[in-house]
Amino acid sequence: MSSVAVLTQESFNEHRSGLVAEQAGGSSAAGDEEAPAYKDAFPPLPEKAASPEGTQEPANAWTSKIRPLKSSVITQVFHVPLEERKYKDINQFGEGDQAKVCVDIMHKTGAHLELSMAKDQGLSIMVSGKLDAVMKARKEIVSRLQTQASATVAIPKEHHRFVIGKNGEKLQELELKTATKIQIPRPDDPSNHIKISGTKEGLEKAKHEILLISAEQDKRAVERVNIDKVFHPFITGAYNKLVADMMQETGARINVPPPSVNKTEIVITGEKEQVALAVAMIKKIYEEKQKNATTIAVEVKKSQHKYVIGPKGNTLQEILEKTGVSVEIPPPDSSSETVILRGEPDRLGQALTEVYAKANSYTVSSVDAPSWLHRFIIGKKGQNLAKITQQMPKVHIEFTEGEDKITLEGPTKDMQMVQSQMEAIVTDLVSRMDYMEISVDPRFHRHLIGKGGANINRIKDLHKVSVRIPPDNEKSHLIRIEGDPQGVQEASKELLELASRMENERTKDLLIEQRFHRAIIGQKGEKIKDVRDKFPEVIINFPDPAAKSDVVQLRGPRNEVEKCSKFMDKMVADMVENGFSVSVPIFKQFHKNIIGKGGANIKKIREETNTRIDLPAENSNSEMIIITGKKENCEAARVRILAIQKELANITEMEVSIPSKLHNSLIGSKGRFVRSIMEECGGVHIHFPTEGSGVDTVTIRGPAEEVEKAKKQLLSLAQEKQTKSHTAELKAKPEYHKFLIGKGGGNIRKVRDSTGARIIFPTADEEDQELITVVGTEEAVREAQKELEELIKSLDNVVEDVMNVEPKHHRYFVARRGQVLRDIAEEYGGVMVSFPRSGANSDKVTLKGAKDCVEAAKKRMLEIIEDLDAQVTIECVIPQRFHRSIMGPKGSRIQAITRDHNVQIKFPERVDGPGKGGPAAPLAEAAVQENGEANGEVLVVEEPTTPVDPAVPKKCDVIVLSGRKERCEAAVEALQALVPVTTEVEVPFELHRYIIGQKGSGIRKMMDEFEVNIQVPAPELQSDIISITGLANHLDRAKEGLLERVKELTAEQEDRSLRSFKLTITVDPKYHPKIIGRKGAIITNIRTEHDVNIQFPDKNDDNQDQITITGYEHKATAAKDAIQAIVDELEEMISEDITLDARVHARIIGARGKGIRKIMDEFKVDLRFPQPGAADPNQVSVTGRPELVDEAIDHLLNLEEEYMADVIENESKMTYMKPLGDRGASSMDDGGRERGPSKGFVVREAPWQTGSEKVREAPDMSSSEDFPSFGAPVAAANKASPWGPKRF
Repeated sequence: MSSVAVLTQESFNEHRSGLVAEQAGGSSAAGDEEAPAYKDAFPPLPEKAASPEGTQEPANAWTSKIRPLKSSVITQVFHVPLEERKYKDINQFGEGDQAKVCVDIMHKTGAHLELSMAKDQGLSIMVSGKLDAVMKARKEIVSRLQTQASATVAIPKEHHRFVIGKNGEKLQELELKTATKIQIPRPDDPSNHIKISGTKEGLEKAKHEILLISAEQDKRAVERVNIDKVFHPFITGAYNKLVADMMQETGARINVPPPSVNKTEIVITGEKEQVALAVAMIKKIYEEKQKNATTIAVEVKKSQHKYVIGPKGNTLQEILEKTGVSVEIPPPDSSSETVILRGEPDRLGQALTEVYAKANSYTVSSVDAPSWLHRFIIGKKGQNLAKITQQMPKVHIEFTEGEDKITLEGPTKDMQMVQSQMEAIVTDLVSRMDYMEISVDPRFHRHLIGKGGANINRIKDLHKVSVRIPPDNEKSHLIRIEGDPQGVQEASKELLELASRMENERTKDLLIEQRFHRAIIGQKGEKIKDVRDKFPEVIINFPDPAAKSDVVQLRGPRNEVEKCSKFMDKMVADMVENGFSVSVPIFKQFHKNIIGKGGANIKKIREETNTRIDLPAENSNSEMIIITGKKENCEAARVRILAIQKELANITEMEVSIPSKLHNSLIGSKGRFVRSIMEECGGVHIHFPTEGSGVDTVTIRGPAEEVEKAKKQLLSLAQEKQTKSHTAELKAKPEYHKFLIGKGGGNIRKVRDSTGARIIFPTADEEDQELITVVGTEEAVREAQKELEELIKSLDNVVEDVMNVEPKHHRYFVARRGQVLRDIAEEYGGVMVSFPRSGANSDKVTLKGAKDCVEAAKKRMLEIIEDLDAQVTIECVIPQRFHRSIMGPKGSRIQAITRDHNVQIKFPERVDGPGKGGPAAPLAEAAVQENGEANGEVLVVEEPTTPVDPAVPKKCDVIVLSGRKERCEAAVEALQALVPVTTEVEVPFELHRYIIGQKGSGIRKMMDEFEVNIQVPAPELQSDIISITGLANHLDRAKEGLLERVKELTAEQEDRSLRSFKLTITVDPKYHPKIIGRKGAIITNIRTEHDVNIQFPDKNDDNQDQITITGYEHKATAAKDAIQAIVDELEEMISEDITLDARVHARIIGARGKGIRKIMDEFKVDLRFPQPGAADPNQVSVTGRPELVDEAIDHLLNLEEEYMADVIENESKMTYMKPLGDRGASSMDDGGRERGPSKGFVVREAPWQTGSEKVREAPDMSSSEDFPSFGAPVAAANKASPWGPKRF
C-alpha cells in the first residue's frame, strides 16, 4: 500500500471535476485504493523538446487547453561599423553627443538601449522592448548614429502606389523594416526614380523589397468590365457574399463601385489567369440576370423609403438575401416615390410583400409641446428622455427649435406607448411650469449677468428658475424666465428692480493723468480693491495703458458715483502734493556724512520729514541729491541736508537777483555757460529757479571766496546779456586747448581781461571737441576772436628748435615711460620732445611744434633743469611700521605729496621682523618704494653684526626726499602729518564681541567709516582697553563713534535683561493641547500678541505641569493672565463617557477626520475615541460645557442608531457570501446523511513524500522551501527539495 498525502483545501473537490468524493463509512484501505496518483491528477507540462517532422506530441490535459504564450518583449542587436559611425570620438564614449542621442531615442520610443564597443571600434547596440518600439528605435539609431548613404531605384510609375500601400502603410512598414528613408516622387512628377537614404545594408534591403513589389505587379493584369448599374447587386450578392466567394475562388480582386457612385465599370485585378476566370464568372451572372430578370414598379411614400433601405442599407441586403430580388430606391434628392423591384418573376411577389412590410414597420407622429418646455422635457444631460429611450431604443424623438411640437419616429408597436408617456410628461410640465418675458434695455444685460455670471446665477439658484438673456449681437430687449410660477414672478420682479436701478445710474468720466493710474491701482491691484470695497456699487474702469488715455470711467448709482469721484480726486491731489521733487547739490565728499553711520542720518531725515531721498550711485559723477514728497517736507529735508554740509566745511550760500528772462541765456546750450563758471570758480554750485516760475533769485553755494568770484562773473555776464550780448564760434585742435587756456587758466585770463569777453571751451562729453565759444559785447567778442585766431594760427606754424640738456638729467625726463615729456606735450600744444638714444654721448634735445608752444616748453624744461641742479636730499625718520599707512591705498597719499611739492620721495627697503622670516631675512628681496610706486629690486649686501647705537636711526626707518630745499621741508611736514597716532578707549570687555560683530563686520565697518585702525585685545587678556590708531584729525571722530556704539550696546544689554524676565504658571497637562490649539494656533496668537516666548515642558521633564513664559515683566504677566483665562474656561467644562458601538466609529470620524471635526466645531466640544487595543473599544469621551455635551451626546447616539442599521444589514448579507464549508453544508452527503470530518483531497505518490514517509500529511503551503516564490531568495536546506534542484 502506497502512502497517501492530504491537500487541505476542502472545497477543491468541487473545483475539480470528475473526481469521486470519499464515502463517509469507507475504511482507510478503501480510501487508499480510491485515491488517484499525483501524476494522473496533476499531469506534467509538455517538455519543450524538438520532435521529428511529421510526429505529433501526445495530447494531454494541459496541451489540449493551454496555448503557448509569446513574450511581448523582444531584444535585437544592431552593429554599426567604425567607418559608418557618425560620432567617432572614442574619449567621449558614454558622455558625449552619442550618449545624449541614445537617451533621447529611449525617451522617444520607450525601448531600452545598451551600447558596447567592439575591438574594431565598431558599435554594438542592444535594443529591448516591444516589437514596434524596437523597430522605431532601430530606425532612429540608423538615422542618428550611423552615417547615411543614398541610392535610387527605377520602377514603372504605375507600380509606385503599390510601394506606398493603403494610407502609406506599406511604405511605413518598409522604412521600419529596412531602417531607411524612402522618397517616392509625387503623382504629378513624371520621374519614376525612387530615392532611398540610409545605411549600406538598409539600402540593399530596401532596393530588393521595392524591386520585388514591382516584379509582382508585372505579373498582374487589370480588366475593366462595363455592367449596367442595376445588375451590380446580383454580382455582389447580399452583403457582398457572392463577390467575396468569387474573389476567393479565382484569387483575383474584384472592385465593384458602391451604390452611391454612379459608375458601371467593374475593375478586376490579379494574375492573368485569375482575372480571366473572374471576368467570365461576372459576365455569366450578368447575362443570366439580363435574360431572366423582370421588373415591377410600386409607389411607396418618400418618408418610408428610409425604412425600406434600413440602417446602412441592411434592409435592402436582407430582401436580396431572402428573395434574390434587387430593390432600387430613387435618390434622396429626387421627388419620385417609385420603387423598382428587379429579379426572377416567381420571387417578385415575396419581395414586394417584404418591401411593404418594411415600409409600414415604422410610423411617425407628433406631440404638441411649447418650445420653451423642450429642455425641461429632455432633462439635465438628457436624463428624462433616457428613461424612455432605454425602454424603447428603436424610437427616435426629435425636438425642433422654435416649433411647438415633438416628432416621434419608430416601430409601430412601440409608438403608442412612447406617445402616451411623452404626452403625460408635457401635461405635467404645463401644469406646474410657467414662463415670462420681460423687456430690459440691452445695455443693462451684462450688468444683470454680473461679473462671471454672479448676479444671474444667484437669481437662478435662489428662485429655482432658468433665465435666458439674449446675446449682445441679437440686440433684443426680451429676457425670458422659465420655471416654477412663483419663482418666475419673484425672479422677474428682482430683475426689473435691478434694471430700474441701473436706469438711474450715472456714468462719470474722471480726468486723471495716466502716470497716476498705476499708483491708484497699486501693486497687484490692492489699492483699487480697497476703493471698490468702499464703493461696491460703483464700477471703476481704467483705460488700457497702450491707449495713453487719462479718462477713468465711474458708473453706478448717482450718489455713490459722486462720493467715489470726490474720494479719487482727493487721492490724486495727495499724490500730486506728495510728488513734489527738489534737487540739492551736495559736494561728493560729503555724501557719506549725509548718509551717516549705517544710514542713520539719512534714515532719520526721511522719517522726520516724511520724504523720499535718493542719492547718486558711488561711481556716478553727479552731486545731486533728489528729495521727493510734499513741498514743505522737501524744503525741510533740503535745509537739514545743507546744514550737514555747512557744518562739515566752510560752505556759504549767497543769493543773487538776476532777471528771470536772462536765466536761459546764462545757463547756455546744455548748461555750457553756467558749467564753465562753476568749473572756473572751484566747483561752486549755481542753482537757477525752475523755468516759468518768474523767480529772479539765483543761489550760489560753495567756499566763501569762490562764491564771491562766481557772483561777480554771473553779474558781469548778466550785464553783458542786457547790453546786447554777442556770441561767436571758432575752431581749434583739441590738443591746442590746454595751451590756449594756459597754466591755471593764465593765458585765457589775459585775453578775457584785455577784451572783456568770456571764452568757453568744450567739455569732455560734448560731441564737437574743436568748438570754442566767445560770449560778450560785439566789440569784445571781435577782439577776443581776433586774438584767439592769431594764437591758433601761430600754433599751426610748426618749427623745430634744439636745446642743450646735460646727459645726467636725461633720465628724469624719460623715466616712467616718459611721463614728464607727456605732461609737457599735453600742456604746451602737443610739442614733440626728442632726447638722444641712451649710450649716445650727446646733450642735444630736439623740440618740434608751434613756435609759441616750443618756446613755452623750452622755458618749462629749463625751469625743471634748474630745479634738478638746485636739488638737495633730506632724510626724514619715521618708524617703518607707519610707512604703509603714510603711503595710503596704492601709494595715493605719497603720490599727492610728490605732485603737490614737486619732490622725489624714496622709501627704504622693508625689513621683516621676527614674526616674518626671522631677524636675518635677506633684505635683497624687498622692493624699494619710490614716490609710492614699485621701482625694481635693490641688492643689499649683508654687513657683519655690530652693536646698534640707539641714537643712530635704523636704515629701514629713513625716508629720503629730493628736490628744492624749501619744497623738501614742506614735504617732510606733510609726511609727518600723515604719521598715525594712537589713543586708547576703555570699553567693558563683555561688549568687545558685539563691537567686532559677526566675522568682524562691525569693527571693519567702523574702520572704513572713520579711516582708522581699531585694535581689540585678545580674549585671554580680559582687557577693557581698545586702541585706535590713525591720523590725528580722524581720531576724535572715531573715538566718538566707538563710544556711541558702546552706549547703544549697553542699552541693548539692559533691554535684553528686561526681556529675560521669566514667569512660570502651573497648568494641568491635560489642558496643554487645548492651550496650544490646532497646529499651535492659540499659543502662537498669545506669543505674537504679548511678544513673549512660551515654553511647554518636554516629555521627560519632572514638572509636567509647569509652563514657562519669558519676556518683559508686564507682557509676561499679561500672557500668564491669558493662559489662566483659557484654563478657567476649560475647568468649567465636564467630560462624559458614552458607549458607542466600535463598528460605527470609522463612519463617525469620517475621511481624514472630516466628520468628527464637523461635530466638534458645531457643538464646541472635544471628542476622544479609544486607541486600538483599549480595554473598552466602545467607550467615547465627550468634553465641553454641560449643555453642549448633552447636545453632542444626543447627536452621536442618533448617528450610532442610523449607522448600526447599515452595519447589521451588511453583516446579514455577508453570511450568504461565506464559503459552503463555513455554514456546515459540507457535513452532509448527497443523501442528507452526516459525514465524518473531511480529509481533503487525497493523492498518492506525491513529490513531497519520501520513500520512508508514511504520515498522511499535507505540505506546508507557507513554507518557502516547499512552495518557493518566483525570484525570491530561499535559504539553503540540508536535504534536497522534493520539487527538484533550486533555481533561485
